[in-house]
Amino acid sequence: MLTVILQCETPETAIGRIRNANHLGADAYGLQVESLKPEYQNPTTYKKIFSEGNGRPFYVTYYRGKHNSGKTDDQLAEGLVTLAESGATLCDVMGDMFCRHPEELTDNEDAIQKQMELIEKLHGLGAQVLMSSHVHKYTPAERVLEIALEQKRRGADVIKIVTSAGNMEQQIENLRITNLLKEQLGAPFLFLSGGKCSLHRKLGTKLGCCMALCVYEHDALSTGSQPLLSTMKSIRDSSLL
Repeated sequence: MLTVILQCETPETAIGRIRNANHLGADAYGLQVESLKPEYQNPTTYKKIFSEGNGRPFYVTYYRGKHNSGKTDDQLAEGLVTLAESGATLCDVMGDMFCRHPEELTDNEDAIQKQMELIEKLHGLGAQVLMSSHVHKYTPAERVLEIALEQKRRGADVIKIVTSAGNMEQQIENLRITNLLKEQLGAPFLFLSGGKCSLHRKLGTKLGCCMALCVYEHDALSTGSQPLLSTMKSIRDSSLL
């Protein structure tokens, strides 16, 4: 599944990219709502943006930072509930929501309980849940699998882990870890890495990742490591890989 990420300050910009990406073959969209200006963070705007997908699923994030700076994690959780009520397909619950952790996977039991209650509430609203852990450093296979299994235990439908690679050896190991998750996790997952690991993002779906995060075009707000939709479509549809 080719998921086009939208990091836009206005609904007009998001809608324009959705319309262009629809014609280019996008399968789904990822709306990073923290990028929207506060006046656009409301159900009316969300529904307007979702309708432009013409039935395609929407993955949504409501992360800390950007226009969400200053909000508490309880407010972020409320934001996810509003997005689910507005029709979001897949809601991203940060692995350290309610208690920050350097690997973005809290070990605080009270926070974990609140996460599980939030996940249950989102499920009750008809949304699926992705749990994300942005580790942002090279992480050995054993720890990646441990994080993935813990996310699954908390009730996540989709597992998301973002690590890094500083050299070719680590990049190759991340490709192996992707296959390891496919063999041992027993759940849909998205394993990504930054640094010098551009190959990983491009080949992840060939090794077991349930979707590819890409962009219609790059601008000042987009994540530079996310490949273009046109590139990912060529890779996915190629019979040579």
